[in-house]
Amino acid sequence: MHRASDGRDDLTDLPGGDLVAAGIADLRAGRETAAALLVALGAPRLARAGVAVPAGPADPERRLYELLARDDEDAAHSRYNALVRRLVSFERAAERARCSRESSSTG
Repeated sequence: MHRASDGRDDLTDLPGGDLVAAGIADLRAGRETAAALLVALGAPRLARAGVAVPAGPADPERRLYELLARDDEDAAHSRYNALVRRLVSFERAAERARCSRESSSTG
């Protein structure tokens, strides 16, 4: 992960990082937002990519879909899929960044 000048992981350097950073902040604050539920959904893969994710609610997939359906039932499916695509894009970029860091530190 890229490092900001204060030493923290700068998630926003990666595609979809703004959404992941917002989700992590919301999880820490105990807010059940679309971003928080999305991050909770991706927590296992995010953790493998080196992203620290606070504990989230149970069954984030269902809760995210229900949250989106409350806003606009007709668009919930497409919005859910779009959010998951952004998460996957971030996860892939984070995994590449981690592999790159690991190979440069051992090389």
